[in-house]
Amino acid sequence: MSEDTGLIQSLRAALAGAPEDVTLRLHLAEMLLVAGQQDAAVSEVAVALQYAPGNAKARDLMARAMGAPGPAPHEASHEAPPAQERPAAGGSAGFDWRAAEGQVRDVVPPRFVEHEAPLAVDGSGDPGDADAWEVDAPGTVRLADVGGMQEVKDRLEAAFLAPMRNPELRKLYGKSLRGGLLLYGPPGCGKTFIARAVAGELGASFLSVSVNDVLDMWIGNSERNMHEIFATARRQAPCVVFLDELDALGGKRSRTQHSGMRNTVNQLLTELDGIDAQANEGVFVLAATNLPWDVDLALRRPGRLDRTLLVLPPDAPAREAILRYHLRDRPIENVDLGKLARATDGLSGADLAHVCESAAETALLDSARTGTVRMIGMKDLLGAVKAVVPSTEAWFSSARNVAMFANEGGTYDDLLAYLKKKRKL
Repeated sequence: MSEDTGLIQSLRAALAGAPEDVTLRLHLAEMLLVAGQQDAAVSEVAVALQYAPGNAKARDLMARAMGAPGPAPHEASHEAPPAQERPAAGGSAGFDWRAAEGQVRDVVPPRFVEHEAPLAVDGSGDPGDADAWEVDAPGTVRLADVGGMQEVKDRLEAAFLAPMRNPELRKLYGKSLRGGLLLYGPPGCGKTFIARAVAGELGASFLSVSVNDVLDMWIGNSERNMHEIFATARRQAPCVVFLDELDALGGKRSRTQHSGMRNTVNQLLTELDGIDAQANEGVFVLAATNLPWDVDLALRRPGRLDRTLLVLPPDAPAREAILRYHLRDRPIENVDLGKLARATDGLSGADLAHVCESAAETALLDSARTGTVRMIGMKDLLGAVKAVVPSTEAWFSSARNVAMFANEGGTYDDLLAYLKKKRKL
């Protein structure tokens, strides 16, 4: 490792503890310019301008980084690595990239290390010209396609959908559209499907986000990915941003003091708040988790994910609809869906799909052995039901303790009522 490389790494480490030190950041930017790393220098100067917009030295460095020729061979300590291998700068907690972009827009088009976009015809070079995130067009799935679960639909209508469909009434009653909805419950019970149905009801695009989409090994890139996701949703508005497995994306920061995820949670909080009151207009945030007690409390503050909805195992009408869906293209005879739905109480949607798959497998193997094709019957399906252990039981075992002993403010009253009803306490 050369002396200059070691000094650059030392400066980055120092800035991680003092992100607002403009002098130190500009010194790092100068070192990066000498090393031939113009893109990294631009990123550092952009952050410095966010803290000190009028700093003459910062503006001079920005002009040099963008307009000046590269350093002479004897000035560079090593060849600059490819863009995808360079660590992104600016890993400060909750940093607002929109503010930095606005400060330097008159000087230079914003650049992004990992998702750098080519210059547009007008020379704007804005990364928004080429979306790096896949956004699904408005789908055809509606809440009517969700079998049963009428209580869930009613809660969605009252807390989320009715105010959005009726702007005049919303204005009359002073109802704010800020904030999002957190879906929680045991795995395999249709939280993602419900989120897509909400997007369909709103006629909105759908952007699904998991921890794999955000997490990056380089300091600062995870925060930048989080910002770019929300920037994409704002450009595609109306858009539903679905944060899957929120406990992984927004886990309690008290448990991640020495992890890059802490800064990622801070950035998520910044994006949910928006840079101003209108920033997230037309962006509807839904999140899902199996472990709501592991989600950072700041994410559930009013104005963020302030509405919570418990999604339980499907009720009888929902189970019948799910079974009908999974058996629709299979050869069946004399199947009583009502009886089958009653026999599958407590099973999740994923469990029901497994029941149909197992019954089909039994009939297939029997047909292969005998050489005669036969239909799937009730015997096959009921046999598969007996062999399936409800996957929700482990979740309810963990949730029971939370509902009984950590129900601050009545957060889990719905869960507690269900456990009492099902005699699971």
